[in-house]
Amino acid sequence: MSRFTQRITRLTAAAAAGLIGLSVAAFPAQAQPSPDSPQYAPTMLILDASGSMQRPDPAGTMMDAAKNAVRSFVGTAPAESTVGLTVYGTGTGNSEAEKTSGCRDVQILHKPDTLDRGALTSAVDGIKASGWTPMGTALRQAAESLPKSGPRSIVLVSDGDDTCSPPDPCAVARELKQQGLDLVVHAIGFAVDAKARAQLTCMAQATGGTYSDAADGPALERTLPRVSSAALRNYKAVGTPITGTGKYDTAPVATPGQYLDTLGQKERRYWAVDVPAGATAYFSGTLSFPRLPDISSTEDMNTLQLRVYDADGQDCNAFESEQATSSSDGVALTVAKAFDGATKQRTGGSSEKCKGGGRYFFQLTWDRVSAGVPERLPIELLVGIEPAVTDAGPVAVAPVAAFTEPSGAGTAVSGGPSFTAASTLPGSGRYTDTIRQGEFVFYRVKLDWGQGLAYRVHYGGNGRHGIDNISNVRTTLYNPIREAIDSDFSSYTGSDTVLPTNKAMATVPIRYNNRKSDALDPEAVAGWYYIAVKLGSNFTEKGDNQPVSVQLDLTVTGATESGPTYATTVGDGVFGENSTGAKTPTSRTPGSAAAAGESTASESNSSTGTIVIALLGVAVIGAAGVLIGLLVARWRRG
Repeated sequence: MSRFTQRITRLTAAAAAGLIGLSVAAFPAQAQPSPDSPQYAPTMLILDASGSMQRPDPAGTMMDAAKNAVRSFVGTAPAESTVGLTVYGTGTGNSEAEKTSGCRDVQILHKPDTLDRGALTSAVDGIKASGWTPMGTALRQAAESLPKSGPRSIVLVSDGDDTCSPPDPCAVARELKQQGLDLVVHAIGFAVDAKARAQLTCMAQATGGTYSDAADGPALERTLPRVSSAALRNYKAVGTPITGTGKYDTAPVATPGQYLDTLGQKERRYWAVDVPAGATAYFSGTLSFPRLPDISSTEDMNTLQLRVYDADGQDCNAFESEQATSSSDGVALTVAKAFDGATKQRTGGSSEKCKGGGRYFFQLTWDRVSAGVPERLPIELLVGIEPAVTDAGPVAVAPVAAFTEPSGAGTAVSGGPSFTAASTLPGSGRYTDTIRQGEFVFYRVKLDWGQGLAYRVHYGGNGRHGIDNISNVRTTLYNPIREAIDSDFSSYTGSDTVLPTNKAMATVPIRYNNRKSDALDPEAVAGWYYIAVKLGSNFTEKGDNQPVSVQLDLTVTGATESGPTYATTVGDGVFGENSTGAKTPTSRTPGSAAAAGESTASESNSSTGTIVIALLGVAVIGAAGVLIGLLVARWRRG
């Protein structure tokens, strides 16, 4: 059992013992997200093209600056994202005589559909600012054009307040939220006055979205792509399709890469990997759970188990089990195994199972199941083959990377919605982001042999206090094979909060020989290391759902080392991450035990990490009134 599992299992067991008979506060019913919901939330951009946008700006006019900002976002948005464009103020002038028609002047230039860069850019190029500001009407029509269920976002850019009320835009935002729509409005004030800022802020806050100021064109060009990218964030499992089987001897053979399958409740599912003699095999599975309302904390736990079998179906006694609590927060549960059976030589004795090169089978079971989840869920599978070494390189070292707090305001980034889409942090520095309740964001840092990292996460105060606004926060550090290195979590009460609370989260220098120590084993593979940051949902439905600024301070230490010398070339990478061709999993051939050859491609970045997030928060309902307590537990590496 991994260090992570041992610690979180003890915490969970202790918490569960104290929670028997308790219930959480009820949340309003909402549609259950589909396992096939998009990785990126469908997003509608609303662009102000009223006459005031003709005012001068360093870009030419404010309208020119807004166009440049939209082009910048469109050029960098993920190809799989769904983006639409709405505009108001282009069909009339802004005289009093034209007000009636001008206040109906809302046009959906591009329906929210899979990103079409050419069509969106062409639509933006044709916009001419001239009319009124029917912001409330535009907000309502944009919402109607988005899908009817699942996460949705609107990003609105305006240089002033609504000039056409009714309908009042803030009232429209509240109306949409009261309808139970999983819709968030993010507003950007473009050189606005206090009145317009208050109105735009009200719209965002009514839906749990963010408000941002952009004083001029250059600021808008920086702000709009960042805000729009954050609006798209929503987790979806990805990978090359593969179909595991219920029996080991019919399992498909996978080569290094990332795969996508499904796993049913209590189901056992097998996949095969051919492992050359002397090589280390890596296998991990990740289940991402949908966000669900009104799930009791005692019924909100899931367990994922992994076992390894040899070519004859004998159990190799290589077993891992991971558990996630608070699964209805939308957590992702990962179990990972580094299997070294092929590195052991056969001696001809009677106990030769699970030794040497050949075919091995990895089996996953979704063993413990929380309430309300679908019968089947997508599961990401990561397969890696690391060749035998002739020289393992420098010896293992224990001192963790030293943390040095950076200075300055920091660089704005937008964390990715999953590990596959994690935002890259180029090295030491301070990075800033904004997240909202119920959101997970992911960042990745490249560590070569000999390097290490240390970091801390600052959650800024959002001014919302009280029991209703309590939420859980967590950060977890993962290695390239999706194994948790360390994690810390606490409660967030609207005030500044730092994780970890007493020191930085850190790795030791990455060295091959670290795997000889159980304590250092997770830091034995060079590649992408992942930082996950979570802000849990508000404790009750009465919470204000206000976004929170996040500051991530990162230190990357150590000089790059040569690392181990492999007996054979790594080819397309340990996890197939360097491959560009098409990958097709092969079927199991009865009786075969061929060694793996060169790896083929994965359709997505395979050196991804995933996150096991387990947060403990409970509501204790008193007989004379409502007494709510938040159980906070944290674990750290010794």
